Amino acid sequence: MRLILVRHGESHHAQRGIVAGLAGCAGLTERGVAQSRALAQRLAATGELSDAVALLSSPVPRARQTAEILAGALASGPVATDRGLCELDPGEADGLSWEDYRSRYGAFDLSANPERPFAPGGESWSDFVGRVRATLGRLADRFDGRTVVAVTHAGFVVVSLLDRLAIPSAGERARLEPELTSLTEWRVANAAWYLERYNDTFHLTDQKEGV
Repeated sequence: MRLILVRHGESHHAQRGIVAGLAGCAGLTERGVAQSRALAQRLAATGELSDAVALLSSPVPRARQTAEILAGALASGPVATDRGLCELDPGEADGLSWEDYRSRYGAFDLSANPERPFAPGGESWSDFVGRVRATLGRLADRFDGRTVVAVTHAGFVVVSLLDRLAIPSAGERARLEPELTSLTEWRVANAAWYLERYNDTFHLTDQKEGV
């Protein structure tokens, strides 16, 4: 399997400081739409994912909108929703500002307490890691020998790296932070996972130069 993970474009929730799962997400900003279109134009021009047989997406609006923009550049058919690609489930914190979240539930320290749910009804860090691991395994079985594109979230991309490379946790002195609409590619052969690229944002070069 060739698995290309795409982080969604810039979203309103990040600009407004909102904890956003399915309910709290208001979708992409204008800049997020432009980022997604830039990636779509790149894929259409290069044909680098012309062999993709499926385009999957987290059902969260910012990811779904990104995937719908990319769909026109791929010959993989309509977008298929996969809840396994979601960010960590925030439970009852969905839609709260980060300030309100911290006042109600305190800081979320995943290293110190990986079993604590983010909020009531939500996932813990350990739950999230287990879901990402299961999703990666399921996709590897389903798309054995084929190419699939999956639009997801920063947390999913980061956990794929930590889990597949057997890194215990993100370190205090370094952080993984995949950029918006970046590409991270895994190749799976004979049950072994190979990281082919991480945080590829070549399509955003002009936008970065203009910042």
